[in-house]
Amino acid sequence: MTVPALSKPVSVLLNICQKKFIKLAAMSSKTAYETLSVSVPHEFVYHVTLNRPDKLNAFNRTMWFELGNCFNELNEDEECRVIVLSGAGRLFTAGIDFANLMEVSTLIAAQDDVARRAKIINNFIVKYQDSITSLELCKKPVLAAVHSACIGAGINLITAADIRYCTKDAWFQVKEVDIGMAADVGVLQRLPKVVGSDSLVRELCYTARKMHADEALNCGLVSRVFENKEKMIEETLKVAESIASKSPVAVQGTKTSLVYSRDHSVQDGLDHIANWNQLMLLSEDFAEATMGQINKEKNVKFSKL
Repeated sequence: MTVPALSKPVSVLLNICQKKFIKLAAMSSKTAYETLSVSVPHEFVYHVTLNRPDKLNAFNRTMWFELGNCFNELNEDEECRVIVLSGAGRLFTAGIDFANLMEVSTLIAAQDDVARRAKIINNFIVKYQDSITSLELCKKPVLAAVHSACIGAGINLITAADIRYCTKDAWFQVKEVDIGMAADVGVLQRLPKVVGSDSLVRELCYTARKMHADEALNCGLVSRVFENKEKMIEETLKVAESIASKSPVAVQGTKTSLVYSRDHSVQDGLDHIANWNQLMLLSEDFAEATMGQINKEKNVKFSKL
């Protein structure tokens, strides 16, 4: 028996339903987080929010691990092209959760041997470092939007982001010396390269003094300051939308080159981008974007990547 062909309207409807089902299935497979909130305010734009407002978004063990898992997952998600990072509640983050330090101390105290104690400490440090570095290794640009306080672990976190904005009431503090330790998850390595002033970085890190929004803007820690959190999020999402509208091949290649070049010589960076573009210039994105410019098209669509 011959099965009759579907009419065009029915075929189109089934195609739409199939696409919606696939999208819903993909959404349902996303990881549910205990300390983070992840939303999709616009196409290809993901918004990750530190979501422990009752604890001032302090970093406990769960948040440390979830941050790394979240950014690693978004790095592989073709639906994601850019990520906005913010904090829920009164402030961006109060830094490390002291209950977390007590948990680690308990694990260390259970060991008598110094080598085994040291191994436990090293494991935690490396895992926490990896969580922060996941923002940098993520091929998608990360836009950090900071309101009120950004303390300790928070400033470690945002220095691994690509772009940083803040509200006019924001302040930043490298707090670690006040609890008897040297910062060990990235700020000592990244902050000097972000602000470009070794003297200022040493002052901030040796004294643990607060740096307010105006100074953060002047030294380059942030590139824009906003009147309030609502306006900041609104404008940050606009920038994110603009980035998401560009070729993902071009944007991800640009981030990869910028991160690589920061830690290498100019010549190494030139060699790196030459090797990168000898392949990427063969991509359909280059041809489509070029023709879009020639034809003055405003909304060139690019395939997922």
